[in-house]
Amino acid sequence: MKWTEIKFKINEFIYGSISMAQAKNYTDEMVAQMTDQYVANPTRETVDGLAKQFGKTTRSIIAKLSREGVYVAQPRTTKTGEPVVSKVQFVSAIEGHFDIAMPTLVKSGKQDLQKLAEALGLEVIAS
Repeated sequence: MKWTEIKFKINEFIYGSISMAQAKNYTDEMVAQMTDQYVANPTRETVDGLAKQFGKTTRSIIAKLSREGVYVAQPRTTKTGEPVVSKVQFVSAIEGHFDIAMPTLVKSGKQDLQKLAEALGLEVIAS
């Protein structure tokens, strides 16, 4: 008898037979209702309402909607409510302006890249 078989027998003796079946977190009816409500109004408020309605966390609801393929991530914004622009987007705009590749420019600070883009009169759009 191998060591892994012995450990299994000991665990089985101590804890009893282990069933691999687990209870479902969401019934089919719950999933149908969640997806219908979310598709009709894909907002964070809908997710919050579903979490309250089903007694689940918002993260759980988002995870389930994601697995169902219907969740749409909300766009990221800064504290002021503006869309987040990455350093790569600033670098791409600057490289496009000068029509040259600057592979190490991305190592610059974001504030410096933003100032440079503004000084060049570039409009960098978040994607």
